Amino acid sequence: MIHCSLGESGIWGGIARSLAGALTMTAFDLPGHGRSVDWDARGEMSAVCAEMAADLASGAGPVDVIGHSFGAVIALRLAVERPDLVRSLVMIEPVFFAAALRSQPAACAAHLSEQCAFEAALAAGDMTAAARNFIGQWGGGRPWESFSAAAQARMAQQMPLIVAAGPALYDDAGGLLEPGVPERVDIPALLLEGSNAPQIIPAINAALAAQLPRAGRGVIAGAGHMSVATHPDEVSAQVLEFLAEEQTEKQAPC
Repeated sequence: MIHCSLGESGIWGGIARSLAGALTMTAFDLPGHGRSVDWDARGEMSAVCAEMAADLASGAGPVDVIGHSFGAVIALRLAVERPDLVRSLVMIEPVFFAAALRSQPAACAAHLSEQCAFEAALAAGDMTAAARNFIGQWGGGRPWESFSAAAQARMAQQMPLIVAAGPALYDDAGGLLEPGVPERVDIPALLLEGSNAPQIIPAINAALAAQLPRAGRGVIAGAGHMSVATHPDEVSAQVLEFLAEEQTEKQAPC
């Protein structure tokens, strides 16, 4: 289980409780998050994170990988680079902007406008304004003012992590969209989105579903971007249904 930017492994708590007894789950903290060490900018961020995930899966694989937001992009990279380790993919609102920018640029206009405001705050050195903007886009509707002063300060300090993720998300630094690459991910995949997701998310999921050979899509009713925290039971139900279908497919006679 791979969490989102500015999150930590504990964000999976509600889903873990819902899935207890059905799955054995492992979650970890990405660099600069939770209990992991600070991000030291050595290497491209998504590559480092995918390597961490591969280390955890090695010896236990192939495993079912569940990722949320940036974590979902890492999950896809793991499946591309280490297909021996990944049995199936659940990608919850992957923020793989490059996929939508290439296939549905018109659907990206609102996001690009918001991104300009984020980058302007960064350029001005106002990390608090950048963090407020980021949460406005990706906080699932939770107001900035609802966070404690300590949490606001922590998120402001984490803005360099968002910048570090940019090459993977906007420029496809991992080469995941190169010709023929998505088609090689020939495993069951589920792309989930909240019904109240940012406009660009359905465009991303549509683009990925069109390229991944065995991908399906699902919607979490009433959820925004943070469905893993706000709608854990609903997300868990779709994950269990997906994994049950995967198991049935494996056992079906040829």
